[in-house]
Amino acid sequence: MTILSPKFLLYGLFVYAALRVFCFVFKRFVARSPLDNVPGPPSRSFLKGSLQDIFNFNGWAFHCDLANKYGNAARIQGVLGEKFLYVFDPLAMHNIFLKDQNAYEPMPSDLQVSSVFFGPGLLGTWAAHMRDMVPLFYGIGRKLEKAFTQRVNEGPQEIDLTSWSGRTALELIAQSALGTSFDPLTEDTVPHPYAVTAKRLILVLTKTTLFQIYVLPTLLKIRSAKFRRALELSPFKVLQEAKEISDLMHDTSVRIYQSKLKALSEGDDAFKNHIAEGKDLISTLMRNNLNALNGEKLPEEEIIGQMSTLTFAGTDTTSSAIARTLWLLSQRQDIQDKLREEVREAMSEQNTLSYDQLNGLKYLDSVCRELLRLYAPVSIIGRIAREETVLPLSSPLTGVDGRTMKEIIVPKNTTVIVSIFNHNRNPDLWGPDAEEFKPERWDHLPESLTNARVPGVYSNLMRFGGGTRACIGFKFSQLEMKVILSILISKFKFSLPKDKVIFWNMTAITSPCVVGDAGLVPPRLPLIVEKAK
Repeated sequence: MTILSPKFLLYGLFVYAALRVFCFVFKRFVARSPLDNVPGPPSRSFLKGSLQDIFNFNGWAFHCDLANKYGNAARIQGVLGEKFLYVFDPLAMHNIFLKDQNAYEPMPSDLQVSSVFFGPGLLGTWAAHMRDMVPLFYGIGRKLEKAFTQRVNEGPQEIDLTSWSGRTALELIAQSALGTSFDPLTEDTVPHPYAVTAKRLILVLTKTTLFQIYVLPTLLKIRSAKFRRALELSPFKVLQEAKEISDLMHDTSVRIYQSKLKALSEGDDAFKNHIAEGKDLISTLMRNNLNALNGEKLPEEEIIGQMSTLTFAGTDTTSSAIARTLWLLSQRQDIQDKLREEVREAMSEQNTLSYDQLNGLKYLDSVCRELLRLYAPVSIIGRIAREETVLPLSSPLTGVDGRTMKEIIVPKNTTVIVSIFNHNRNPDLWGPDAEEFKPERWDHLPESLTNARVPGVYSNLMRFGGGTRACIGFKFSQLEMKVILSILISKFKFSLPKDKVIFWNMTAITSPCVVGDAGLVPPRLPLIVEKAK
């Protein structure tokens, strides 16, 4: 047996590394790509490309410029010249999310952040028990109403709606999905550590975008579990914070899981005094799992992972949507008054509405749809082309070479950024008034939109994605939003403070701040709240 000398091994390693660098440089800077002919903005940075503009807290103007200057598709420079495709063409989206959806996987950062923060959880089936959850939702909403009433009894008060909407959204998920409670929703309550931690997660995810795209996928390919927890060894403060958040959320889920496991072992009577009486989503899943055949049982870690997945996915997006609706209604008192009139008429002789009554409020439904169109909490969706594909375009573009392009060849492993923000404001689909907040548009949608075959699962919008990977909790989220808005708008009037300007950051989930706040402080939305006449 021949033993290679260390010098020879070192030489071989050097040659291998040199070849890899040569291939990288050749592919990035010499070889031609089909995307080279797609117009796009010049790169501001050789190192980061235009990603610092795409993933920017104040990135709204850049995204608008992309649509105005380059149309429904553009080439974006990534790190060290990597080519991304930015698109919101409806026919291209139809291929990405439906026709060729198996060729376009969620970005590795999305999947692997999920595995790091939440475990390998799968989103459960929400719709099965939505009707049963309406009374529970109204019970939570009435606690919020009581807290606001105590604040405004003496007259109008400034209240941070981000804090209260976040606490309420978390409690809605905690009770309906986890069968537990994190917050009594009273004025003097010390926030549960889980609530505080979940609130920090959005900022952390936004600040670590490049790490998620370029570093995390490589780390998670390494088999060593200790190495996969490399966040523990990182000298970067933001990654240490990510580890802290991950650990707290996981530990909380484990405690809830163990308490439910104990109740299940004691029989159904043990749930009588539990929140939701064991009808919450996770209790139902665990009960079904116990009765499943061995080959069909979900691993314990998967169920625990699902608990945090549900909480994160269902809290911040709903919280952001509720807060932004109230912010918007504070500027449009005419819409607020009309909505209040509809809700009050429906509630004239009752304290709560049934599932069917709530869904029968047409103006409330239009306000919610229009809010999610113009101000979707999530602005982009990422996909990776796992094979070379051809994307047809409904609106041809002029290539760099001056020729008309009716389709784009997308090379294997290309990152595709689908713009929810620009699709939902596309005047070619929504009409010349696409930038206006206009709930009445939902009474008669333009034919240009209905004929576009938009793949979104909800109202021609891409807010909840499309295809088999769409967010299956969208009806649940809408139900939560409608319950809380119906309570608050019927009882209170909301208006903007005169001494503060609110700005919405383009974070992973849009979040508000007060102009002039120093640094990355937690989101806040101060509004003036008073009893409605």
